[in-house]
Amino acid sequence: MQILINEMKRWMVEAGENLKKALAKESLEVDTKSSRTDLVTNLDKQTQDFLIERIVSFDSTANILAEENGKHALSSMEGRVYVIDPIDGTMNFVLEGENFCIMVGIYEDGEPVLGFIYNVIKEEFLWGGPSIGVYLNEDRVNQPTIPSLSAGLVGINCKMYRENVGNSQEIGRRSMGVRMSGCAGVELVHLALGRRVAYISNLSPWDYAAGGAILQTFGMKLSNFNGEPLKFDGQEQFLAASAPIYDEILAIALNTEK
Repeated sequence: MQILINEMKRWMVEAGENLKKALAKESLEVDTKSSRTDLVTNLDKQTQDFLIERIVSFDSTANILAEENGKHALSSMEGRVYVIDPIDGTMNFVLEGENFCIMVGIYEDGEPVLGFIYNVIKEEFLWGGPSIGVYLNEDRVNQPTIPSLSAGLVGINCKMYRENVGNSQEIGRRSMGVRMSGCAGVELVHLALGRRVAYISNLSPWDYAAGGAILQTFGMKLSNFNGEPLKFDGQEQFLAASAPIYDEILAIALNTEK
């Protein structure tokens, strides 16, 4: 496992350096997928191809679930599955040049093994898993002390908040404030480090796999917005928080408060 960790970190940092060089050269080719705000670039695809090539060369048994180039579905999560988001926060990448991440989650028969989230511009690398703990760059991260919903910030997807999906406006009202970064990786790092008390969004497996492995290492709860296990198949309304706050938010979302 240590060899895999070292190699994965090296590959992701190398991919990040390639993205920095491309941004400096302004060599982006931008296209759209499902809508005008669902962006994809040549670098999303190139980064994914780079990571898959390295992973498959290292682990010939690897199963790949990834955002681009027809890798977006698997028939099952059996075996060792690498879930890849080559650029999480592509709109931020294109329009801001920051607040985007490279993410890889590794699962064995559906159970989390390792998660890696690399904030390229900040050079903030959060990684770990249930058997080894969690690290920020090379420093061990202690489990955060999460205050109550009323004492912390909640990350919420902009569209879900605007349309009040799952009573998200009430959830925000009960918190200290709402934050919208436009990047699941950024928000999941904030949650793991105690900078957020919860994260609510509409995510695909590559958006939550890496962060999910890290959050579960800390005993945090994550599910869809009905409290059901995540399916790793298509987009789902997503909720993650420490256990007491998770239960409080889910009760608000489902109108089951006593």
